[in-house]
Order: sequence, then structure tokens, then C-alpha cells
Amino acid sequence: MHRWSKLFIPTLREAPADAEVASHKFLLRSGYIRQLGAGIYNYLFLGQRSLNKIIGIVREEMDKIAQEFYLPGILPRELWEESGRWTGMGDNMFRLKDRKGADLCLGMTHEEIMTAIARNELRSYKQLPQIWYQIQTKFRDEPRPKSGLLRVRQFTMKDSYSFDIDKAGLDKSFDLHDAVYRRIFTRCGLKFVAVEADSGAMGGSQSQEFMVYTDAGEDLIASCPACGYAANLEKATSRLDPVVEMEATGDGMPELVHTPGCAAIADVAAFFKISPASDIKCVAYMALKRGTGGQKDAWHGVAAFLRGDHQVNETKLIGVIGAAELRTMQAEELQQFFNGPAGFLGPAGLRHDAQPLGEGLTVVVDRALEGRKNMVCGANKLDYHLRNVTPGRDFTWTLAAEIRSVNEDENCPKDGCAGKLVVGKAVEIGHIFKLGYKYSESMGAHVLDENGKEVTPIMGSYGIGIERILTAAIEQANDANGFCLPAPIAPFTVVVTITNVADTALRATGEKLADDLEAAGLDVLLDDRDERAGVKFKDADLVGIPYRINVGKKAAAGQVELVDRATSTSVDVALNEVVALVKKRVEEEQLLASSS
Repeated sequence: MHRWSKLFIPTLREAPADAEVASHKFLLRSGYIRQLGAGIYNYLFLGQRSLNKIIGIVREEMDKIAQEFYLPGILPRELWEESGRWTGMGDNMFRLKDRKGADLCLGMTHEEIMTAIARNELRSYKQLPQIWYQIQTKFRDEPRPKSGLLRVRQFTMKDSYSFDIDKAGLDKSFDLHDAVYRRIFTRCGLKFVAVEADSGAMGGSQSQEFMVYTDAGEDLIASCPACGYAANLEKATSRLDPVVEMEATGDGMPELVHTPGCAAIADVAAFFKISPASDIKCVAYMALKRGTGGQKDAWHGVAAFLRGDHQVNETKLIGVIGAAELRTMQAEELQQFFNGPAGFLGPAGLRHDAQPLGEGLTVVVDRALEGRKNMVCGANKLDYHLRNVTPGRDFTWTLAAEIRSVNEDENCPKDGCAGKLVVGKAVEIGHIFKLGYKYSESMGAHVLDENGKEVTPIMGSYGIGIERILTAAIEQANDANGFCLPAPIAPFTVVVTITNVADTALRATGEKLADDLEAAGLDVLLDDRDERAGVKFKDADLVGIPYRINVGKKAAAGQVELVDRATSTSVDVALNEVVALVKKRVEEEQLLASSS
């Protein structure tokens, strides 16, 4: 039996001033964690106990479809160079040298290492499919560690990898993970949504994130309540309402107009008495292109054009042009590519490359500009704009693609759906990728097919953030007094609180009750501390235990008080019935979660 008086549970009355989001505050106040450095945390008794329960659920479900491995956290440079990610990961990767000068890194993820195992060990299609996973510490040199365990430098991940003979096999492995992830998050008591996502540095043809809505989230999700469509803002699309075009002036050809001081979109719209949707916005970047075959990395000019009321989604733009990263153009670069100042940049007269990231300027237009006419844009001249500008007639581009972020209340992109999009903050708890051949091809993994021909296995990669499950659960269920974890991942299911430990009869009753709860298979904590009852009640509310049984004055009459932390309600229950009632409630909670 666990006795509170013997445990290390250092609760705090107040959270440190730098703790901003609810989960960070309560993880510190409840004694789950303590900070060691920026983005580096110690997990104390309650925190580790909860994380172990989460890991147990993850392992139990993953074992149904996969085999568990355990790989090193310190990795040689050579494998990462084979995939191209030694430089591609940039400053996010921790790098170090051993005493002999060999380059090493701390593992952020393990595609390369799993692929190396497959390359060395798999020989025939008869050995496929394979799904291998591990639960292991990962490292990321996070530039802005914050929000407690949501943005850290060291974290625990369940990462799995699939190897299949063809795309149909990959689809099956992907779907298996989708189903397993849904079971894991459901068993952990999370209310989650699966969304289309950008694959980012992982690469591949398709990815899907599992998200929990919370104001602490740093991702934005666009969803349609009418049909269930949901996508990360980096992937989301929408259908735009038709725009009423401006009437052409003069001969309908581009006309230079003096617009003194009108550098901002709002000023331009007011000057011409138009909607910002009829203005062409320019956002100028320098894009980093990674060198290949011994070539050096190089920066290239990129001009993104879109409606004045839209915003560039830089992740979409990076994916479209194949860049490693973006930065804003400086004044001398604007002069080089536009021969004009910021605030008055426009597409008319620009020379552009035929292919993205060539030697000149890459011009990308958002698809919302296609088919438009009689618009306003900068003239690449201080205090001047052009009107009567028609895309395709008055300027061309390197490529057209959707590079904008969708906005709240835009139309759902699904055919036949009349719903409007809602945009909200969310935390990512899991991500699954169809990697394709990115790693198996670059690292030379091959097997023989049924005809004896050498083929390349197709891969998938699938991750779950263990700490993120805990933080998301706290974000979903907290109040001014603390938080309530779902029973399957709480450090204890029920706390038995003896209101006065000096009373030998109460103490004996509480200890007997704790024994009976434990014998019934419930995870029980006995609060036997010599503290005032109010102090114990506050601590129990703070640390996330879903049920509390108060053993007080009514115990002499065979009654105890059962407190449900999730609903903040209490009821008097017969002492000889309370064990069965708590067990029933826990089972009903789990049944309800699995059916939702």
C-alpha cells in the first residue's frame, strides 16, 4: 500500500511566474516535475508513475501490430549523411564529437537507424511486412523551450517504422497505426481529432496528426463542424466566395497611380476605395536550397503574390518550392530583385525563373489570383501603384499553387458541404507518415520480390509523444484547484483521506478500506499524513487523482464521502458498498471512452 506520509510529493501553493499554460503550472504545483534547465525536466514520483501508465497502454496496443526494439540515443554521422538529414536537420539536432574526433548526434528520430537494420537484415519479400517500434528518449535543440513539457529539449517518444513490398502494403500499415492510435488515445481518456498534416522534414506522400484542442496549443487546426473535415493550417484548404471585380479605368491596361504614403494594404484599399481582396500583396523571401553532390547550400530570391486579405503560409510555400527554410528579404536584396522598396512591390515587369530556386527570382502566385482581373498592385516604385492589373495578361509566374492560410468562416473544401471552417488552437499528440522511398532508396535497402528481382521496400513512420498525452489530459480537465486525470493514466485511481489520523478508529477504518480497494484491483493511495483535513482535500484536488474517499466522523455510522474530482461532486456511501461503487464508476468511464 502507498502511504502519502512516506512518499515524496512536493506540492506548491503557487506556480513559478514563468509557468504560463495550465498544464505547466499544475505539473509543477502538483510535484510531477521540476525544471533542471531550459527545456529539461526531472520527472518526480507522481509524474513518472503517470507516464509509466501511459507507456503501458501504448506498449499493450502497439504489441498487437508490431515488435518492440530499443535503439541507441547517440548516433553516428554517416547514416544521417546517407539520408541527407545531417545538414537538413539544421540547428535542431544536437551534435557532438567523441574523443577520437568522430561526429555523432543525439537521436531526434530513428528512420536512418531502422532503415540500416532493414538494409542489413531483410533479403526477401517473404520477410515483409515488418513493423518495428521503440519507446525511447529523444533530443531536440529546441530554440524556444516553453510551456512545460510541450516544447522541450528531451522527451519520450514511441516511434515505429513499417517496411512493405508495395504501396498497398504501406496503406495497410498506415491504417493499422491509425486504428491503434485511436485506441491508445481513447484509453488515455483524450478527446482528440485526426487531421491532415504537412510531412515537413520527414518527407513522404501523406501524413496525419492526432490533435487535442486547447488554448495552450501552438498548432492551428481548421475544421468543419458540418462534415468533420479537419486539417492542420499548414495543410488546410477552403473554397472562397466569388469576388466582385473592380471596373477597369481608361483603356483597361495597367495604369500608374501616385499613392503617397500608401505602403500598407489597408491604406491602399482606402485610397482606391476597394476591398483588400482586389489588391495583390507581395511577400519577398530568400529561400535556402540545400546543396547536393558536393554543391554548397545557397540562398535564392522568392516573391510570393496573393490577395491582400490573405496571409502566406510559409510551410506550404516551402513545400511548393522545395526550400529548406525561408527568411525575409533585406533592403539590398529587394533592390536586387525588384529595384523597388518594401510596401510598393508588385509582379508587373518582373523577370522570373522557369523552375523554382534557379539563379534568378522564383515567382509564386496563390491560386486565388488565377482568373482575377482589374486588380491593384505595387509598381516597384516608391509611392506608386498600378491598377487595371490582370494576372496572366500583365504578369506571369514560375508556378501557381495554394500558398495561403485559410481563414475562419471560409467555406469547407469538401464537395457538397455547406459548412464553414472553424480555426482553433491544438496540441499534437501523435503523427503518422507515409514516408515512401525517401530513406530506403537513399540508403540502399533492397529485397528480392517474388520474381527474384531486386526492389526497394516502401516505408512508413509513426510517432507518439508520451509526455504530450499527459499534458493534453491536464489541459482538457483542470480548474482553479488543480486537475483530474482519467483513471487509466492517473498516478492513483483513488485516494483514501483519513480526516484525523490521531483518531485510532478512523485510522483503522481508512487502512482497512485502502486494503479492500487494493484487493479489488484499484490503484490506491492512503493519505495518512498528520495534517488538517482541508490541507489534504486541497492536495488531493491538486494532484489529479479522479476519486477521493473521505473517512471522517460519519465512519462510525458506516458512512464515508465519495468525491468525484471530474465533476466536483460528492455523495455519502455505505462503507461496505464504496469499493464496488468506485470500481463500477472506473469501469463505466473506460467503457464510455471506448464507445465514444
